[in-house]
Amino acid sequence: MIEFWIRRIVILPIRFYKLIISPLLPPSCRYRPTCSQYMIEAIMEWGIIKGTWLGLKRIGRCHPFSNHDMYDPIPKRKP
Repeated sequence: MIEFWIRRIVILPIRFYKLIISPLLPPSCRYRPTCSQYMIEAIMEWGIIKGTWLGLKRIGRCHPFSNHDMYDPIPKRKP
């Protein structure tokens, strides 16, 4: 339970960016879900460390010369 709330606290700056800063900038993310939403979902699914790592890797792939697909969901846990 405490880990859930820690994840929520870590996600707060990302949500701040999404709600306050991002609307002031021109759209630039070439992926769906957006990089910020991807980071939130990755942290909730994988935890703070691995989720942040997955999000940073995704942001690194988000550039005009990327040849990746536009739809790029977070990896799911294997059962």
